[in-house]
Amino acid sequence: MEIKTGIKNTSEIIVTEKDTAANYGSGLLKVFATPAMVALMENTALNCVKNFLPKGYDTVGTEINIKHLNPTPVGKKVKCTAVLTKSDNNKLTFEVNASDENNLIGTGIHKRYIINKESFMEKIK
Repeated sequence: MEIKTGIKNTSEIIVTEKDTAANYGSGLLKVFATPAMVALMENTALNCVKNFLPKGYDTVGTEINIKHLNPTPVGKKVKCTAVLTKSDNNKLTFEVNASDENNLIGTGIHKRYIINKESFMEKIK
């Protein structure tokens, strides 16, 4: 299954207390947590390709390599963009970036695999 490269998706959130490092346990400060940024990046990539998949198929995240560059306080908007840069059969590679209202806050590469949902779930039983 081949999905054309270059497709792009963008999503936005407002940072809340639940998104902070203090809440995630990944730090002590009430700033946007790296795990929350990773989840946003993965979700943005997932939604980039989901409408191009046949019925019964989905994608799963397999690798993420990101840099968290700048802190973002509670109440600020974060915008994330995922661009499909490589599609090799069932292997998808995305460039992901996140920015708040002032700065680029994160950048990296995320990989996902296209899977048949039923087969995948059977394998893990």
